[in-house]
Amino acid sequence: MEEAPMGPAQIPAGESKWRCSLTKQGDPTDLRGSVLASQPFSPQSGPTLDMPVPSSFNDISQDWRLRHFVGWVWYEREVILPERWTQDLSTRVVLRIGSAHAYAIVWVNGVDTLEHEGGYLPFEADISNLVQVGPLSSQLRITIAINNTLTPTTLPPGTIQYLTDTSKYPKGYFVQNTYFDFFNYAGLQRSVLLYTTPTAYIDDITVTTGVEHDSGEALWEAKAGGSPKVRGSRAAWPIWQNPISTKKYKNSLSMVRLTAQMSLGPVSDFYTLPVGIRTVAVTESQFLINGKPFYFHGVNKHEDADIRGKGFDWPLLVKDFNLLRWLGANAFRTSHYPYAEEVLQMCDRYGIVVIDECPGVGLALPQFFNNVSLQNHMRVMEEVVRRDKNHPAVVMWSVANEPASHLESAGYYLKMVITHTKALDPSRPVTFVTNSNYAADKGAPYVDVICLIQQQLTTQFESWYKTYQKPIIQSEYGAETIVGFHQDPPLMFTEEYQKSLLEQYHVVLDQKRRKYVVGELIWNFADFMTEQCKWQVLENQKGGFHSGETTKKCSVPLQEDTGRLPMRTRYPYSIGKSQVLENSPFTWSKTDTPVCPSPRSQGDLQQQNNVHGRPERFWPGFYAICASRTLEVEIEDFLVWK
Repeated sequence: MEEAPMGPAQIPAGESKWRCSLTKQGDPTDLRGSVLASQPFSPQSGPTLDMPVPSSFNDISQDWRLRHFVGWVWYEREVILPERWTQDLSTRVVLRIGSAHAYAIVWVNGVDTLEHEGGYLPFEADISNLVQVGPLSSQLRITIAINNTLTPTTLPPGTIQYLTDTSKYPKGYFVQNTYFDFFNYAGLQRSVLLYTTPTAYIDDITVTTGVEHDSGEALWEAKAGGSPKVRGSRAAWPIWQNPISTKKYKNSLSMVRLTAQMSLGPVSDFYTLPVGIRTVAVTESQFLINGKPFYFHGVNKHEDADIRGKGFDWPLLVKDFNLLRWLGANAFRTSHYPYAEEVLQMCDRYGIVVIDECPGVGLALPQFFNNVSLQNHMRVMEEVVRRDKNHPAVVMWSVANEPASHLESAGYYLKMVITHTKALDPSRPVTFVTNSNYAADKGAPYVDVICLIQQQLTTQFESWYKTYQKPIIQSEYGAETIVGFHQDPPLMFTEEYQKSLLEQYHVVLDQKRRKYVVGELIWNFADFMTEQCKWQVLENQKGGFHSGETTKKCSVPLQEDTGRLPMRTRYPYSIGKSQVLENSPFTWSKTDTPVCPSPRSQGDLQQQNNVHGRPERFWPGFYAICASRTLEVEIEDFLVWK
């Protein structure tokens, strides 16, 4: 079960201090031979470090060699198990690793137990036979070897370049070449858990939902299935788009609890899963949620923070979501890899729409489009869909970012990955983000939504739409900005330049939204770490917020102007009423005032009274219907958020 387990018991084996040791530099692309021959945590292996989990290992030490290390890194710690776990043979003990970037081998009590290729996604193993046999001991030793090397067949891909000029470099010196613009943080970057289930257990759940009139429908598949209808329920809506405007139902929410039992004698299992009932559809010019046009108005993000790197951190996550709400954003893309599961849970709760992207970034060279890479890419999409398929916030899959999609080999490659993803989940559209020319892109015919990175919007939008007749999202736009640099008139790298550039993009986007543009995502939400280079100062500084989530000059105008997002997405003030939503039955009267409108939207509401939707900042997200899934079904309706 790839969703975070809710079994009878669990122990956080991560979220603590581990021992960490580096393997002496050998061939970094040797995924097994060198690591099996090494002796970690011995005098010969070098110093042992204390390493917090979850975190990236790169920035924990003052040793520059650890920050730029490429190869095998060892983690180890001991855990004391409850006596019941080791003696009750009806209990199944599972080790679950939330993420190990990028290739991992796991030993339990010295036994080679598990391997996994690819970072950013969870993997697990049943270790019952290792803890419930022989002399029963409550102490468990977990050892994990992680290789962060990127090769032409990994996802993301990379190359190892050996520099052989011995007058400049020592023997065996190499560099890791990457083809993406973010730092290749590595380590145990998400939680490590030990949890239990009965020996008869729920292995997987797939939920699909529908909405018809006043009924919500949830269909599920597991050991058994069913299709309960919930009368009088309301669909789950994204933030800002809840159409209910009557005081009678304001801030009320129906929930459904479905409880199932799987029994084998006295053994039973249960799994609790919140479910938002909503539909997603795409026309040739619109993106529809619950049958109503939706406009993606938000940001791209990265999992990136000082010291912890890509390590999951609850305070930072909550801060980010408060900033997203302050901006008025309703969506983001998980650029350029699947984020921690807790991120998607927050999106479900807050009603933030997600374009869920796999690690298919950096596919820049012809040799990356090979059969081994293709099989690996399809396997990764299987893992992404399996983990995230039941999140209502996820409305679209992205299989790649800026691949060399003008290549013939890329056309076949992308066609196969997109077709495979649609077969895995027919309920969601599939896309990838392209920076190719419209006439040369070999992958665009296979996507449902065109996601672009373009600079000449007016002409490029027309060319793309005329060619493919599909809705378009401007997936990235922004400017590098160094905090504290100012110039008027604006010059590049100043805060004034970033602010001005975003304003110019908005002029064109406001015009095209009347036709076929269905979204805009700023690059980037916040500054993030990259590899050292000559054209960026320490970080990629295109963020609306600086490191540590401090504001830039564009931040407040974004809050006022992109804080107009909830209104702007439904009512483009500068060009007149949206043709798409003009006949919407959901309207505001002059006496209806939205909660916490932005300064700009407050003034506009006083002038216009036919704005679609209710920009309720405290709409509680997608959980209009919540369900926990099991075999026997009990339905319990109740209202919350009164």
